[in-house]
Amino acid sequence: MQSLHAVLEAGSFSAAARLRRLTQPTLGRHIDQLERQLGAPLFLRSPRGLQPTDLALALAPHLADMAAAAGAAGRDAAGAADEASGVVRVAASEIMGVEVLPPILARFRQVHPGIDVEVAVSNKLEDLSRRDADIAVRMARPTQNAIVAKKVGDVGFGFYATQDYLDRHGVPASLEDLEAHALIGYDRQPPPKVDLDIGRPITRDIFSLRTDSDAAQLALLRAGFGVGVCQHQIARRAGLVRVLPTTLKFRLDIWICMHEALRSNPRMRLMFDHLAAELGAYAAEAGRD
Repeated sequence: MQSLHAVLEAGSFSAAARLRRLTQPTLGRHIDQLERQLGAPLFLRSPRGLQPTDLALALAPHLADMAAAAGAAGRDAAGAADEASGVVRVAASEIMGVEVLPPILARFRQVHPGIDVEVAVSNKLEDLSRRDADIAVRMARPTQNAIVAKKVGDVGFGFYATQDYLDRHGVPASLEDLEAHALIGYDRQPPPKVDLDIGRPITRDIFSLRTDSDAAQLALLRAGFGVGVCQHQIARRAGLVRVLPTTLKFRLDIWICMHEALRSNPRMRLMFDHLAAELGAYAAEAGRD
């Protein structure tokens, strides 16, 4: 079952074998044995590569639950003997995980060196009820049941560009002027809806650079590709110049979340309270632009 989960996650036997630290023939024998036990194939080979059968896809959510439970059990067992040791798994979006959390987590480590930290960086919402993560930093109010959540502030966003880009292409003075500029935005996955009006529908075809990675968008913005969205705090650190400050702006909340079953766990509380204090200070420092 672990090998099947690895193949479904990785997409190939070779990649799954690397994940499980097995040889490919060994992992293949696991799948063959499981197919014999189930009496049906789990994968079909086609010109497009390895295709899971309906049976494999039906098992996938159960395998994900098993993997999450096993990971949570390992983290809990690691810290059972000492409240200041063990593992805490933190989930955050790309930008928060790459740009905001590193110094915050470094300061946590200085105070609690016995607690190891795992960071799941993804714009996909990790399932806290399934223990995909212990604690999550989210930019919207959680909707799951049995979740302890604390709003610690909010951050503002605007449109920015490098000074070099604006020197070369001019500073847009109106929404209409943006049509002459290279805009950086999403590719196949539209971002969460925000109250934003740029005078025309926001669809992927209006962007000159398209990527669904927020970290890549920020990197292209810093490189001077064009105009893009950025948190005010991050933009100031990067020396970016705000564009149309009175016209293009919106805000998102910062929430710290964990499953209510973890609220009495000492190391989880230590991390939860640390993130709440640090991100609260970060939100206050960002100001009300």
